[in-house]
Amino acid sequence: MTRPVLWTPTPARAAASRMADFTRWLEDHRGLRFADYPAMWDWSVSDLEAFWQAIWDYCDLRASVAPTAMLGSRVLPGAEWLPVARLNLADQVLRHAETRPDDVAVIFRSETFGRSELTWGQLARQSAALAARLAAMGVATGDRVVAILPNHQAVLVAWLATIRLGAVWSLCAPDMGHVAILDRFQQIAPKVLITQDGYVHAGKTIDRRAINATIREGLPSVTTHIVVPVVGDVPADATPWAGLTDGDAPTATAQVPCDHPLWIVYSSGTTGNPKPIVHGHGGVLLEFSKQALHTDVGPDTRFCWLTSSGWIMWNSQWHALMQGATVLCIDAAPHHPDMMAIWRMVSEERLTFFGAGAAYFTACQKAGIRPIDLDLTALTAIGSTGSPLPPEAYDWFYRDVAPDAWLAPISGGTDLAGAFVCGNPMLPVRAGEMQCRSLGNAVRAFDPDGREVFDTVGELVCTAPLPSMPLYFWGDTDGSRLRAAYFDTFPGVWTHGDWIEITPAGGSVIYGRSDATINRKGLRMGSSEIYRAVESLPEIMDSLVVDLEFLGRDSFMPLFVVLAPGATLDAGLKARIADAIKISLGPRFAPDDVQAIAAVPRTLSGKKLEVPVKKLLLGGDPARVVNRDSMANPDSFDWFIAYARTRAAGNAG
Repeated sequence: MTRPVLWTPTPARAAASRMADFTRWLEDHRGLRFADYPAMWDWSVSDLEAFWQAIWDYCDLRASVAPTAMLGSRVLPGAEWLPVARLNLADQVLRHAETRPDDVAVIFRSETFGRSELTWGQLARQSAALAARLAAMGVATGDRVVAILPNHQAVLVAWLATIRLGAVWSLCAPDMGHVAILDRFQQIAPKVLITQDGYVHAGKTIDRRAINATIREGLPSVTTHIVVPVVGDVPADATPWAGLTDGDAPTATAQVPCDHPLWIVYSSGTTGNPKPIVHGHGGVLLEFSKQALHTDVGPDTRFCWLTSSGWIMWNSQWHALMQGATVLCIDAAPHHPDMMAIWRMVSEERLTFFGAGAAYFTACQKAGIRPIDLDLTALTAIGSTGSPLPPEAYDWFYRDVAPDAWLAPISGGTDLAGAFVCGNPMLPVRAGEMQCRSLGNAVRAFDPDGREVFDTVGELVCTAPLPSMPLYFWGDTDGSRLRAAYFDTFPGVWTHGDWIEITPAGGSVIYGRSDATINRKGLRMGSSEIYRAVESLPEIMDSLVVDLEFLGRDSFMPLFVVLAPGATLDAGLKARIADAIKISLGPRFAPDDVQAIAAVPRTLSGKKLEVPVKKLLLGGDPARVVNRDSMANPDSFDWFIAYARTRAAGNAG
């Protein structure tokens, strides 16, 4: 299917992009010319060593000991990158302090602390001072430093200080429950815990002192607890944050191997104990440098990705900082005091790139707001991720947000701290479609037999090593948990768990999780297609669908909808829902039941919890199918438990 083109870069816009500059560099320094982007992508995944060496050289990446090659062993899992190299990711971030010490590096907008800025020089000095104090507290290379902090100044400085020492960083958002946090941090035995005792959200002060105390008690490995005070005094057995970033200190960073742990991030943990995913300094250095080509980020960019500190996009935003961009960090409720609040910040801070989760953008679309009424003349690029962005949201962007901006949704994951499919400022934007496969990432669509398919839905796989693939899962000593997570379906090939369609032109469409497939009488469909049809109705704010396949019985597909204010789920609306699905997808995808719910259960990063709901309705134990402490709205699951009991009673009768 050919999707309509909504935006095409002007020749000047395309030529001024970093992607164009990279293509010119390849011609000038490597003698390489490509007919089009798909040809360049094909080279990037067929000659991995040459491609990643080009990224290293083009981005002028730093290492105290240069790698002898880009790629050693190619085996998956377990590929070896940058053999013998010694480096530190912090050097790439803080190199800008050498040439631009007085330029603003980061802007903070916080409900708790107000607006503030850090220059490159201040960022370098504060992170060096804190690193020295952490070292005095006994933190050494390989020790874990964990934090429960919002997306504000302390968390950035603490992260940089930690990795400067070669210690390992891990972070949770302060709105997470203590069980979810302990499920994560207890697995990695941290030495230092940094917390903030409260924060302001949507105008309300949240006191975290009791929860933080419970977490501290549950982490016996912690020898130092640092507290950022907001609502009270620092406990006598804790260390106050004040003063830890003051003064001058040695600026040298620990030089570590490429595969030295940088940070530990976590899977959602909604269906089991969260997987502690370990990424390395060198792998993230390479991947983040390449990402800048796809986001078109450089020293003149004013960048923001609206993110919680518990989402992988918190980590990803630093790829812009690595390029010398000015980054805006937002610590605020996106809907307070109204849905235009964040867009006013976009205008006031003269952002050139703004990204957020697809759920945020679709909520803005449903609310009918018009950011175009603000001064967004500086905004040239918009990013989206977290879930598929429906074509209607594309239309909304170009009608009500920024008609001249480049819209560049991406899809990747916490697992690889990067994107499989993403944007390219030199290509047109088509409704509902991501522009291209990421350079250096051998992403393909496979049918069930492991054959590559185009222009049809298949399993998203990656057939070659990628630098930012997990080094391992912390504590997974034999690698069995990692292999089961990604490499069991097609041995030696990464299987991500998403449905994807690769278009003949090289674009892509993500159709949702492959383990939440809708299979109606042999015809499979991603859930996102149903959401697009259903949520196009003005009466529907949100929806969730699952396909329940029972042995010996026909499948049963219930649809759950969140109604717009004033709407009623009567026979007429049910008929319109069914008609919308039939027209868009065909009659076999009409739901067997439609139920109104107050909220769709979601992960902390905003993804719909289709699989746990499906397992519950197939008879799963409510206490086992989902970890409620890893949900953004755990109370929403109670309705489904009651619904499952009602269905079970009816089926038993």
